[in-house]
Amino acid sequence: MNINQVKSYLLLSVLLSIILFSCKSLSESSVRHISAQPLDAILIEDVTFMSEGVRLAGTIYKPKDPYAAVVIVHGSDQVPRMTQFAERLAKHNISVLTYDKRGVGESGGVYAGPEVGTNNIDTANLNLLAKDASAAVSVFQEQIKDLPIGLIGASQAGWIMPIAANENHTIDFMVLFSCPLITTLEQLRFQFYTDGRTDFWEDHTEEDAREHTFNDPDKYQFVTTDPKVVLDQLSIPGLWLFGEKDIQIPVKVCVEYLNEFKVKGKPFEYVLFPSLGHNTTAASTTAPVDIAIQWIKQNAFDSKNLRE
Repeated sequence: MNINQVKSYLLLSVLLSIILFSCKSLSESSVRHISAQPLDAILIEDVTFMSEGVRLAGTIYKPKDPYAAVVIVHGSDQVPRMTQFAERLAKHNISVLTYDKRGVGESGGVYAGPEVGTNNIDTANLNLLAKDASAAVSVFQEQIKDLPIGLIGASQAGWIMPIAANENHTIDFMVLFSCPLITTLEQLRFQFYTDGRTDFWEDHTEEDAREHTFNDPDKYQFVTTDPKVVLDQLSIPGLWLFGEKDIQIPVKVCVEYLNEFKVKGKPFEYVLFPSLGHNTTAASTTAPVDIAIQWIKQNAFDSKNLRE
């Protein structure tokens, strides 16, 4: 490779880094080159598997020539299998397993959450849901052969996926939409303070939000989970996608923690969308999901090269 080729390669690398991983909002037009295949070309199969003595039910989506596979991990609600999100990923040549959360839909077990008067973010429940995600990965691997496999999810999944990845070393990567890097108790403090106000950031400062997140008295007492403890043990690539107007998690605090991990050499990246809120997977722009798809593709390519 001559010096001009080296310069061109370095310039291209810099441009790609700016496009994919800057802390600025990306427009939908910047990722329109993604091509999709029709749903009727995708093999769809129902599947059941066991986790901690409970039978869970889900669906597998197999495109013709997948380059990677993902298991979708749930957020905090009573979530059945996420078929629309799975179809969207499968149309872009990603094999997907999505399943009904335990205690929901066709899955056995007991759902924990405020809707039924129980705590779904105590350590015991998060560890249990992480075991469910790990079991899903294990059953999925029997069908995808040597594809790189990862976890993808939103919100509460940010506490669950690192635990699962730390226990199941066959997991190759994570994609996390609007996921916290603060503790479960800190998240509750922030959420109670914002009080569901969509205009919260119009009359509150970052300093004010931090003060309440780290110092407000706790309304509930339980063993807290700190995702940073597990993330510090992981070396797999991770991509976080945030909306700056999020009122469920303090995004700028989470970004600071990610930057600290990056200084340590962790393969963690993030994209910040200034105009978006918490629901980055269902935003008015498709850019967050499109960027995630491209990132998965690139990491699958890198993983394949490492294996060869």
